[in-house]
Amino acid sequence: MLDDYQGAALALADWSVLDDEVDVRVLREHVTDRDVLAAALADCEIVVIMRERTPFDADLLRRLPRLRLLVTTGMRNASVDLAAAAAQGVTVCGTASSPTPPVELTWALLLGLARHITTESRSLREGGPWQSTVGQDLADRTLGLLGLGRIGTRVARVATAFGMRVLAWSQHLTAARAAEAGAQLAGSKEDLLNRSDFVSLHLVLSDRTRGLLGEPELRVMRPHAHLINTSRAGLVDRTALLRALREGWIAGAGLDVFDTEPLPADDPLRTLPNVLATPHLGYVSERNYRTFYTQAVEDIAAFLAGDPLRQLTAG
Repeated sequence: MLDDYQGAALALADWSVLDDEVDVRVLREHVTDRDVLAAALADCEIVVIMRERTPFDADLLRRLPRLRLLVTTGMRNASVDLAAAAAQGVTVCGTASSPTPPVELTWALLLGLARHITTESRSLREGGPWQSTVGQDLADRTLGLLGLGRIGTRVARVATAFGMRVLAWSQHLTAARAAEAGAQLAGSKEDLLNRSDFVSLHLVLSDRTRGLLGEPELRVMRPHAHLINTSRAGLVDRTALLRALREGWIAGAGLDVFDTEPLPADDPLRTLPNVLATPHLGYVSERNYRTFYTQAVEDIAAFLAGDPLRQLTAG
């Protein structure tokens, strides 16, 4: 098992059902060097990966001739070359996620920015000024949602509870569907960006959505507005975002996803004062992890019995 950062995998599922057939080895540290990774997995016939933390492309798969089963948590993993896996005779299986899509990180970041939680908490701990900032109210402010699927809809409902107005936009979103979620359909992406005090992204990363927000879009946003991204880093052009934050096109950003993860120690997103960042925690919850690892055990048992579950295939 790769990338078990918290050492949670063995505790959150019953792996004993595999004791007679599988020797389990857990790697907690993320391995970036491909040679080191290939060597570490050279004798493995089954590998369990956590989401898209470690890509399995054609080159890595070729270097693992003993591999027969690759289990990824979740039912979608863009970092696995499914065609190459099939060509090499590797079965790829997925798992379900929690039936309740997590939205807590979106709101943790939004609220943290609105009320300067990090700044005030640090000041309190370090004996600094007692109150040094003035927070933003959420009532009567506008939240713009780019994407109104399962997660976006839940975010919209929370926003309504805070008394916020909700705008939504995606390429095929209709006014009726937006209204069902308590949102108003924006006239365009740019219209949403220009009218929103907070903008939150809830779209799948694809060729169509990659770089959805670049310099022109970020310049349309209001100078006091904040951008929240708990979906995928590739939705936003990184160079444009760094300029926007440094030059004050927007007030700040709440980020849980990054182009390179773990985020390099010298990355400017670690130190920009108007960035509130977390290490991709959106899906890291006990219920989600328990589902991931319990079904990973099921996938392995089913594969060993000759009847694979939840297979993922190309196309």
